[in-house]
Amino acid sequence: MAKGGTLINVLRYIGRYWYYLIVSLICAVVYSLLSLYVPILTGDAIDMIIGKGNVNFDGLASLLVKMAVVVAVAAIAWWIMGLCNNKITYSVIRDVRKDAFKKIQKLHISFIDSHSHGDMVSRVIADVDTFADGLLMGFSQLFTGIITIVATLVFMVSINFKIALIVVVLTPLSLIAASVVAKATFNMSKKQSEIRGKQTAFIDEMVGNLKVVKAHSHEDENMEVFDEVNDELKKCSTKAIFYSSITNPLTRFINGLVYAVVALSGGLEVISGVISVGCLSTLLIYANQYTKPFNEISGVVTELQTALACAARIFELINYREIVPDDDDAYVLDEVQGSVELKNVSFSYVPERKLIENFNVKVEPGQRVAIVGPTGCGKTTIINLLMRFYDVNDGEILIDGHNVQNITRESLRTNFGMVLQETWLKSGTIRDNIAMAKENATLDEVIAAAKAAHAHSFIKRLEKGYDTVIGEDGGSLSQGQKQLLCIARLMLALPPMLILDEATSSIDTRTELKIQNAFAKLMKGRTSFIVAHRLSTIKEADIILVMKDGNVIEQGNHEELMARNGFYTNLYNSQFES
Repeated sequence: MAKGGTLINVLRYIGRYWYYLIVSLICAVVYSLLSLYVPILTGDAIDMIIGKGNVNFDGLASLLVKMAVVVAVAAIAWWIMGLCNNKITYSVIRDVRKDAFKKIQKLHISFIDSHSHGDMVSRVIADVDTFADGLLMGFSQLFTGIITIVATLVFMVSINFKIALIVVVLTPLSLIAASVVAKATFNMSKKQSEIRGKQTAFIDEMVGNLKVVKAHSHEDENMEVFDEVNDELKKCSTKAIFYSSITNPLTRFINGLVYAVVALSGGLEVISGVISVGCLSTLLIYANQYTKPFNEISGVVTELQTALACAARIFELINYREIVPDDDDAYVLDEVQGSVELKNVSFSYVPERKLIENFNVKVEPGQRVAIVGPTGCGKTTIINLLMRFYDVNDGEILIDGHNVQNITRESLRTNFGMVLQETWLKSGTIRDNIAMAKENATLDEVIAAAKAAHAHSFIKRLEKGYDTVIGEDGGSLSQGQKQLLCIARLMLALPPMLILDEATSSIDTRTELKIQNAFAKLMKGRTSFIVAHRLSTIKEADIILVMKDGNVIEQGNHEELMARNGFYTNLYNSQFES
């Protein structure tokens, strides 16, 4: 995303809190003007100290009181400005994170599949934090800096035009130096954020698969990969810090040069009698105050470059295309019969790599359909298309005669019950994880579902039974126990259509036989799609679709396919060869 587009997005979020912004600007003006009034009072005070025994104590006392009041009011204005800036910054950050998380819920599955989870976490957490730091610094110093520069220049011109002109002529040197460094800082900061996301993704992957790493003794190889990424991040971060830190010394050198020229030219003006010593003191303070904001602004600019680079990554996520919402007149699937038809369906995840072409099958209500074939032939892809995780490129999928693209996603997915090889459990109690399938499910219903899934016995052995709290993805439960909980979830929902994708792959043989019997009862009268590698489990299916390279090459029941002595026969016999 271009910097201009990112900046527009940032301003759009800030605009929601315009009232705080106005108060902050008013306080910035008050603080800057009062801060610039103090040097005038200081100059007047110096002029009242004419010499030994010739001091205007009454006038000096009055000026000191006035100065104390001005400083106090300026301090209050600064405090209120700080409160407003913090309110704006952290409200914006809250909104950005909320929108980012909301977008993740609505993102097309293709984005989730094509981006590492660690990189997405890095965008929502680390990049937003960096963006917040830059935004807060921008609010705190940018407003007051700009106002201070303009107001100081006006005050200096009113005192001595010639010295003010010298300051204006030398100022662009500081701006040029800051702009050159800022460009380099933005590029390096953006690269730094990308590498940090890569590092977060790798750590996330390693922590999530630590058992696999240890099982294959892959620790040393992982350390080498991590060291490479970490070294790359170190080099990039060093360059980014170098560019951002070089700005301040450059501008300070130029500011010192400006101060020296003002002191020299102002001293000559005092000798000539054009201005008083008090006026010279005021001009010197102004020269220092005039150049100081350039230091702050140059620092702010480099921080803002870093913040914008991080903001670009988070807004890339927020502005990414969402799943096309359901039409207002989309059909709500109700009282499902279970008729499913795929007509001339073609689909591929990547356009240049074809997967499924001209796929045709018609399933009558209550039929059991088994999908078999070698790994990568498109079995799970069919499931993704039925659930509308992806939409077909060509052709159509009909449920009870209705095109799934004209059916609301919620009603479509509510009428399908899924148990996959890959389990999904959330942090919470066993009961919560099962009851997820049915809103307001009672404990008796949950227990009945667990018994049907043959999960009740192991749940009762847990310390707190159904109230046992498990961690993310099941915590210490075995893979088989996790799968039993997912099956119990299905038994609780009892939807009219079922999808079983290697649903018993992690369960012991004895329990699997019991669950197969339970599934057989459950599938009666329900349209069911079964993906299985163990062909002995799908012999009773009404239709067996034999897939290879995205196409159905054979179709029929077990006896018919075995009689053909084709691909299915070879596949089946290969599992029972001695």
